[in-house]
Amino acid sequence: MAEITASMVKDLRAATDAPMMDCKKALVESDGDMEKATAWLKERGIAQSAKKADRIAAEGLVGFKIADDFSKATVVEINSETDFVAQNEGFKNLVLKTTEEIYATSPADVESLKATAFGSYFSEAVIKIGEKIELRRFKTIKADDETVAINGYIHSNNRIAVIVAAKCDSKKTADALRPMLKNVAMHASAMKPKTLSFRDFDMDFVTSETIGRIEAIKKENEEFARLKKPLKNVPQFISMCQLTDEVLAKAEAEIKDTLRAQNKPESIWDKIVPGQLARFIDDNTTLDKELALLDQTYVLNDKLTVAQAVEAAAKEAGGTAEIVDFVRLEVGEGIEKKVDDFAAEVAAQMG
Repeated sequence: MAEITASMVKDLRAATDAPMMDCKKALVESDGDMEKATAWLKERGIAQSAKKADRIAAEGLVGFKIADDFSKATVVEINSETDFVAQNEGFKNLVLKTTEEIYATSPADVESLKATAFGSYFSEAVIKIGEKIELRRFKTIKADDETVAINGYIHSNNRIAVIVAAKCDSKKTADALRPMLKNVAMHASAMKPKTLSFRDFDMDFVTSETIGRIEAIKKENEEFARLKKPLKNVPQFISMCQLTDEVLAKAEAEIKDTLRAQNKPESIWDKIVPGQLARFIDDNTTLDKELALLDQTYVLNDKLTVAQAVEAAAKEAGGTAEIVDFVRLEVGEGIEKKVDDFAAEVAAQMG
């Protein structure tokens, strides 16, 4: 009998889009013959999804499951080609069962799940539904101990789901903070943060974004000027990760130079400088306020950032808390949808 290697299984999977366990079984049954193994899979309908490989699955649903004691939560995104199929009861049931499986077994990644018996069930369910369907991504967040508070939110359209976790000083604070964390999850659902903090940004990304974002503000000011509206301050930077001690020291020195030129008495500088330095930071962190959850303006209190709102809620409960993790899944996010030109397709076939 031929030796079935991991490389052979990988090649068959690439050719048929069938689950790895089924690929291995097909190779065993076919004594390592790739063509026979492919035929074996096709005869059983397992390789059917390979015919749909060039289609784009950008519709679908998210799944969400949270423990009764809020110690663990899972979110899952499963994509379909059409919204029609996404509303099919068979597809909804597949999302539900997949979410429950991932919640229960905590697989390392999508490929690991596909390599299990559940992977075969998933493949068979896809064949029954009759459209290209992909398990795109998932994440589970667990509490390390009782001082970690977890909560989440799934939007009514089942296309956006969020989990938020906060580290607290005590179980009492964690219990009290959970309703607040659901509000933060709802905030994240609407405001689309990409990362937890500005500290998570890649500096190459920040650098590449800087010029374009500053130019965009200049363009806005041209329109504001035309409409005789107040102009925005044009920043030098866009993220706190660019505001080094040297940058902040220089900004403070320039503020003091301006106050000196305005003949403001030095005795009142300590009342003016902190506010103007805070304004400088605010003007120069637009990227953070757009994409970093902790730095976004909290939708339920626009005088606070999300981080400040959580800190205030914990203080009211008599403790301290800090958001340490979150995940936000939105169906089709980042997938470039294919736009079919039916007329061009017909013309090409007739040509």
